[in-house]
Amino acid sequence: MSASLSSTRSRAALRASARVSVELLLVLVMTAVALWLLGRMWSVVWPLIVGLLFTTLTWPVARFLRRHGWRPALAASAVTVLFLLLAAAVVALIVVPVASQSGELTDGVVDGLHKVRDWAAGPPLNIGEAEISGAVDDAVKRVRESAGNMVGTFVTGVSTVVDGVVTVVLAVFLMFFFLKDGPRFLPWLGRQLPGRLATDVPTVAARSWDTLGSFVRLQAAVGLLDAVFIGIGLWIVDVPLVLPLAVLTFVSAFVPIVGAMFAGFVAVLIALVSNGLTDALIVLAIILVVQQLEGNVFQPIIQGRGLGLHAAVVLLAVTLGGSLAGVVGSLLAVPVAAVVAVFWNYLREQLTEPPTEQGAGEPRTDGAVPS
Repeated sequence: MSASLSSTRSRAALRASARVSVELLLVLVMTAVALWLLGRMWSVVWPLIVGLLFTTLTWPVARFLRRHGWRPALAASAVTVLFLLLAAAVVALIVVPVASQSGELTDGVVDGLHKVRDWAAGPPLNIGEAEISGAVDDAVKRVRESAGNMVGTFVTGVSTVVDGVVTVVLAVFLMFFFLKDGPRFLPWLGRQLPGRLATDVPTVAARSWDTLGSFVRLQAAVGLLDAVFIGIGLWIVDVPLVLPLAVLTFVSAFVPIVGAMFAGFVAVLIALVSNGLTDALIVLAIILVVQQLEGNVFQPIIQGRGLGLHAAVVLLAVTLGGSLAGVVGSLLAVPVAAVVAVFWNYLREQLTEPPTEQGAGEPRTDGAVPS
């Protein structure tokens, strides 16, 4: 006779499932509300995030100065001025070479398109000359129009540029105050919160800060090594815009996996349209070698255990962040995922039951004599 389902257990399972579903729905609603509020306050939140990222890069220098007798305000001022000088130098390395060689690059792209047309017209593709000419002429027209309408593009993007400048200015001011008063923030925060929150929130914030600082500084170190080696390779091959490409490689390192692919694609494309197929293949080989060194040598030595995130999680986070918020989402995806992992690990620590001690009357199994 087959066993029948228990109505009592079935009702209990349904009630438990309904309760869990309602609780999960409430959590999702609160998360959606929090994200909506975050979006409404983005004009304030974004400079705050950028300021925190700047602070993670510059805090080791400020901490060194403070430990050697510099007053907090003086150390923060010196580090802020040094940061601004380095940022201005980086912008100059990008803008000046690009502006001086923009015409050369435009002609190179046009020549590259004509080479593609000649290649597609021959075997094995044998595409019709009329179709190729039409597509190439359209592409050449767009390239030349985009090069000739730089002023119009600049005028239409004035609001975006102004927003970016305001964000950077606010972020720099916030960085100065973080460097000056940052160590006093967590003790102050603990005094403002009641009960367990006075311990839990500062602890999670401290761990998140350590994780964020580790990510930013280590990615900067790896990106610097990539930029140096790839820049040397591009200089040997005599590819134009070596310094801008090296800076792009450094900046792209802050978007793991995807950033390296993007920077490598740009370098190979410029080598192709400027120097030809052979040099492009050489540049591709250089980038692949450097990426292998990064994955197998640089990161294990510099990063150690790193963020504790699997590569698949990193890739999915970058993809999701990019689809939700574009470039900004890609930049923030991995740090956000790391902070979420910190919060989850702390929550597990608090919810895990401590191991029960062995009863006094129970026999020991390790052979030791109880004291």
